[in-house]
Amino acid sequence: MDYLARIVDIELDELLPGLPAIALEGPKAVGKTATALRRAKSVYRLDDPAELEIATTDPDRLVRGRRPVLIDEWQRLPSSWDRVRRAVDADRTPGQFLLTGSASPIDAPTHSGAGRISTVRMRPLSLAERRIESPTVSLRSLLTGRRDALEGDTAVGLTDYVEEIVRSGFPAIRELTGRALRTELDSYIERIATRDIEDSGRPVRNQGALRRWMAAYGAATATTASYEKIRDAATSGEDQKPAKTTAAPFRATLERLWIIDDLPAWLPSRNHIRRLASASRHHLADPALAARLLGADSELLLGGAPLGPAVPRDGTLLGAFFESLVTQSVRIYAQASEARTEHLRTAGGEHGVDLIVERGDGRVVALEVKLGRTVGSDDVRHLAWLADQLGPELLDAVVITAGPAAYRRSDGIGVVPASLLGP
Repeated sequence: MDYLARIVDIELDELLPGLPAIALEGPKAVGKTATALRRAKSVYRLDDPAELEIATTDPDRLVRGRRPVLIDEWQRLPSSWDRVRRAVDADRTPGQFLLTGSASPIDAPTHSGAGRISTVRMRPLSLAERRIESPTVSLRSLLTGRRDALEGDTAVGLTDYVEEIVRSGFPAIRELTGRALRTELDSYIERIATRDIEDSGRPVRNQGALRRWMAAYGAATATTASYEKIRDAATSGEDQKPAKTTAAPFRATLERLWIIDDLPAWLPSRNHIRRLASASRHHLADPALAARLLGADSELLLGGAPLGPAVPRDGTLLGAFFESLVTQSVRIYAQASEARTEHLRTAGGEHGVDLIVERGDGRVVALEVKLGRTVGSDDVRHLAWLADQLGPELLDAVVITAGPAAYRRSDGIGVVPASLLGP
C-alpha cells in the first residue's frame, strides 16, 4: 500500500532538526512504523524475536548505526529507553533517535526521559487525512481569533460519515470492505484481549469479562459515565458486581495499549467559571472499535437500532460515534498547532461544550458537535453562554455538523461540516 502522508509528518519534520530523540506513540496499526521508516537510516525491530534476542544480549547495539536510528516497538525491551536517554546525555546532536511504541511497558523505564526524549502522539487518520473532501476551514486559522469568513460546500453527508465510523482510521484496515473489514476489526479486538495484553506484562484471566467491559466502554463513547455505570453495563444480569479494584486492571491495561483515549475536562486557570466537572469524556482509540464491539454496522446505526449494553447518554449512539469521529480529528489538528483539546461541563450539567481547543496562552476555540444538517438557536446556547463567561478569551465558537456548507451565523458563531474542517 502506498504511503499516505500524515499531519504528524509535518510535526516530525519540524521537530527532528531540533531534538535528539523522539518517541512516536499510539495504538497498533496507526502507521507509526511506516512514518518513522521514512526518516530512519538504521532500524532495529524489537517485535522480531531474532532482533530482540540480539538486542537483549547486546543492548548498546541499539544506539549504534547511522542516524536517525529507529527502535521499533521499544517497549519490548524497556531498557532501550534508558540506553537512548544516556546516549543523548552524552551527545545532544539533533535527529539521532526515533522510538515507536504501541504500549507503555509495565516495567517502566527508570527515568521519564524528560529533556532527552520528546513524545509525539499518533492517532488513526483524521477526516482530512482520509481525503474524503478538501478542507476549507483551518483550525489553525480559528485559533488566531480573527473570525474570518467561513466558506465551502460539500456533498459528504450522513451516510458518508457513518461509513467512515465503521471503516476506521487505521490505514491498512480501512482499505478493506464487507466481511474482510469486519473480520480484521474483530481480529484487532481479539489481539488486544489476548496477545497484546499478555505481551504488555499483565495478562487478564477472564478474557470474556474484558471483552464485555470493552463493549460497555464503547457504549459509553462521548459520555462521562461513571465507573459504576460502565460496570453495570458490563455485568448486566449478574447479581454480584465486581469491585472497582477488580475492573481497574482492565482500564489500566487498555490505557497502556493506547486503546482508551479519554478526553480530559477543561479546568482553566485564567477565568472565573466556577464549579466545572472534572470527569473525562470516554473514547476508544477509534470509534470503529466501539462500533464493532457493539456489533454496529452502517445500516444498524442509521436505523437507530438499540445496540450493546445500556449506558445513559444524551442523544443517540450514532450521535456519540459522530462526536468521537470529530474529536479524533480535532485532537490531531490541535496537536499540529501546539494546542490541547479538552471538554467542558459544569458540575450540575447545566452547560457543556463538546470540545475546547486551548492555546498555550490559555485562550480557546469552542466547538460543539451536532449530527444534524441544520443549526438552530438551541444548538448554540452553550457556546453563547461560554462567550458571556470568557469574553475575549474565547477566540472563536463553531458548531461542527454533518451539513452541506460552512458559514457564519448572524450571531458570529461558525457552522462547519466535519469534512471541511482541517488542520
